[in-house]
Amino acid sequence: MGVRVAVAGASGYAGGELLRLIAGHPDLDLVAAAAFKQAGQPVASVHPQLVGLGLTFAATEVATFEAADMVFLALPHGESAALAGQLPEHVKIVDLGADHRLHDEAAWARYYGGAHAQPWTYGLPELPGQRAKIAAARRVANTGCYAATITLALAPLIAAGVAEPEDVVVVATSGTTGAGRSLKEHLLASEVMGELSTYKVGAHQHTPEIKQASGARTLSFTPGLAPMPRGILATVTARPTDAAVRVEDVRDVLTAAYAGERFVQVLPAGMWPRTGATLGTNACHLQAGLDLDSGRILVLSALDNLGKGAAGQAIQCANLMLGLDEATGLTQMGIQP
Repeated sequence: MGVRVAVAGASGYAGGELLRLIAGHPDLDLVAAAAFKQAGQPVASVHPQLVGLGLTFAATEVATFEAADMVFLALPHGESAALAGQLPEHVKIVDLGADHRLHDEAAWARYYGGAHAQPWTYGLPELPGQRAKIAAARRVANTGCYAATITLALAPLIAAGVAEPEDVVVVATSGTTGAGRSLKEHLLASEVMGELSTYKVGAHQHTPEIKQASGARTLSFTPGLAPMPRGILATVTARPTDAAVRVEDVRDVLTAAYAGERFVQVLPAGMWPRTGATLGTNACHLQAGLDLDSGRILVLSALDNLGKGAAGQAIQCANLMLGLDEATGLTQMGIQP
């Protein structure tokens, strides 16, 4: 018998992806898939791709998780901390929400509002020193999807002193699943199809998390919505610390930072990240460039917002917390087209 795991918020997009990944994981046994409104309904009524599981949604209450050794919380922001506080200390938890990510109480109040919860170990294994911290933790705060995409592109450059931490500018576009499953007018197919749009311009809630994780001090972030279900493509730009920096220098820093990493790949020169290439994976694809006019450093980054940006990342962290090979049950190979 494997490690007994449960998922709270299993009716959402990230929750459904967690169920799919757990079903294919050789060392995890799913004991409960909890939801709120859908409690008592078949999982396949919400996630038809999971019809083979034969599961029914359980109620989101503490008793549902009593048999679990590990719980994944895929709840809306602001709802994880209350449930986590009721679970026994011996139960390991990976929170896919934002509740336990931010150290700065003022930043939480500014971007989220409500009570600020205790920060947990941050769940991005590829950051220096973070893998060992995750492995030793019982409580891990999974990254935000935009935060993972942008931090992986930016953090090594700031740490190496190649990019300035001031005046970082990011434009990134996400698929519609990044906004969650609740009904919103701007996410209706008739509103999304055939156009690109922006939202939360200059005020996206992942901004303080990106700064905290990447070392950026000032960040201008413009998020966009693309007419596709899943995927993120980010263009991250920063001022070089040396006007003589070459694109090869930027690539060398990224290549050194992710040498040996299985899920972060610096693409061959001339090959640019595409969301389709990361679909269904736990991979992040990076490519470096220099803007000919401004001289700014460019890094393009692509990942699946439900994979490396959410459920895949959560499984990677869980593997580390359980002493398993962190790649167990995950893939870096996409399914395009």
